[in-house]
Amino acid sequence: MAQKSVHVIVRGIVQGVGYRHFTYKRGIASGLRGWVRNCHDGSVEVYAEGEDHILADFLRELERGPWSSQVDELEVNWGENSGFHHSFEVRF
Repeated sequence: MAQKSVHVIVRGIVQGVGYRHFTYKRGIASGLRGWVRNCHDGSVEVYAEGEDHILADFLRELERGPWSSQVDELEVNWGENSGFHHSFEVRF
């Protein structure tokens, strides 16, 4: 399977509603590597590496989000796997 990366900016009601934790748990459960963090503009930024079909499933989860969130937009940029990340983490 092809190893890819995806960089995502998630916009909507995604801070203060458990979105970061939701993303972290989904990333770990999927065996992805990368990170999630809140941005100053109220969005959430996600970087993940893994098999392309797993990343596609992960993006569907990000679009749905936790019940307390409202995702308005995913800005998605696909790329090559950097190999720098060995786990999935929350960045502050």
